[in-house]
Amino acid sequence: MLSIDGLKFELYIPEAEVKQRVKAVAERINEDYKGRQVILLGILNGAFMFAADLVRELTVDNEIHFTKVSSYEGTTSTGEVKELIGLTIPLEGRDVIVVEDIVDTGVTMHHLLNYLKDKGARSVEVCTLMSKPERRQVEVDIKYCAMVVPDKFILGYGLDYNNKGRGMKDIYQMHNS
Repeated sequence: MLSIDGLKFELYIPEAEVKQRVKAVAERINEDYKGRQVILLGILNGAFMFAADLVRELTVDNEIHFTKVSSYEGTTSTGEVKELIGLTIPLEGRDVIVVEDIVDTGVTMHHLLNYLKDKGARSVEVCTLMSKPERRQVEVDIKYCAMVVPDKFILGYGLDYNNKGRGMKDIYQMHNS
């Protein structure tokens, strides 16, 4: 059991299984994009670990870029992508894979996908470490998903609680006690 700021977390997915699932997703991307170049667009902050491990497993020609999605006013999400901080590369005619840590409601991802298509990308796909379909408010086509998880608070491997726990190699879930 792990405690952060008074909350208890229990081991959910050990590092070895996380690595195995990342490798499986990379193998699918390698097959699908053989002979082509792909732009990986990692969404900060949560996807940085997943994106780094994913790139190490890819054999296809790729570029990785990172962006931060702004959809907040104060502490509340507006549900609309207002700005992609740091996205400066041209996307016209290019294949893009959005690399995300977790897709839950789908609202921000839906807006992000439309934004990227409007920028002229030839194709835009989603690659997520985790998907929470129980929380989905807007349907999002996720082509590459490492794992489907229940609607529980997840921590570790890039995901945080109050900016703590991102660097853990295992994935934890909040303990219900």
